Amino acid sequence: MLAVWGGIGHSGDVLERRSGDGFIRCGDGHVRWGIYGAAGVVFVIREADGPRVMLQKRSAMAHEGGTWSCAGGALDQGELPYDGALREATEEVGDIPGQPVLLGEFVFNPSADWAYTTMVVEVDQRFGQSVNFETDAVGWFTPDEVATLAVHAGFAVSWPHLLAIITA
Repeated sequence: MLAVWGGIGHSGDVLERRSGDGFIRCGDGHVRWGIYGAAGVVFVIREADGPRVMLQKRSAMAHEGGTWSCAGGALDQGELPYDGALREATEEVGDIPGQPVLLGEFVFNPSADWAYTTMVVEVDQRFGQSVNFETDAVGWFTPDEVATLAVHAGFAVSWPHLLAIITA
């Protein structure tokens, strides 16, 4: 499939895209989702009493269903993590309002042949709802509230690093 990809992120060339959907056995022996790696996004809004972050509750049809995590998923072949993270978020929680501002990123790289990149992106208004089968609910939480949630194991590893970006 040929696609022009550039409206959301940093890529703008016409590329032949192959879906990255699928599991891969990584060099460390673990099986992970995303043939070309994966990416997600934590949206942040600044409110009078402090920052809030958007998380989605993963449906039973998703890996580690019933846990909370950021919107995200498999990268397509040649897709940059920023582009993939925002594409996945749009597919899972709806259109992103305004002009999102990238605050930083954290790369979880447990194996030389696979990585999950989480983008931290500030928005100027709350948004989000379940728009496909992967998401049961969407919520905006304070960092203290996130600490009380049952979160996806991969998100739990990344959260301290993401929190440092959010509170910087």
